[in-house]
Amino acid sequence: MKDFKKYYIIPATPEEVYLALTTEITLQLWTGDVASFEPTPGSEFSLWDGSIVGKNLEFEPGKKIVQQWYFGEEETATPSIVTLKLHANGQNTSLEVRQTNIPDEAYEDIAEGWTSSYAASLQEFYEED
Repeated sequence: MKDFKKYYIIPATPEEVYLALTTEITLQLWTGDVASFEPTPGSEFSLWDGSIVGKNLEFEPGKKIVQQWYFGEEETATPSIVTLKLHANGQNTSLEVRQTNIPDEAYEDIAEGWTSSYAASLQEFYEED
């Protein structure tokens, strides 16, 4: 199991980024795909038409989101926890991404996905405004 941590600059306020990460219709707009999301602890979610699925654990409006991500059909003894922290950075947001307990065989794809899909899509969404 491996851990991933990286910071991304998003050209929007922490409040705007938080809403983009927790509002179903906005998730669909910036991912360009089907999303199912309810910002309630214990609720399950699906992003990118089921490419990312998991359970919401914790919300701190404008500041933090904690989720458990599922990998395949197998239940792992140690869940993969994703923590997204939003830090004001001038007119932008520094999005701190930390994901723990990533299966070794999935690490490269997950790390690449954070940068080339997740963060890149969110950055492009706000750059187009």
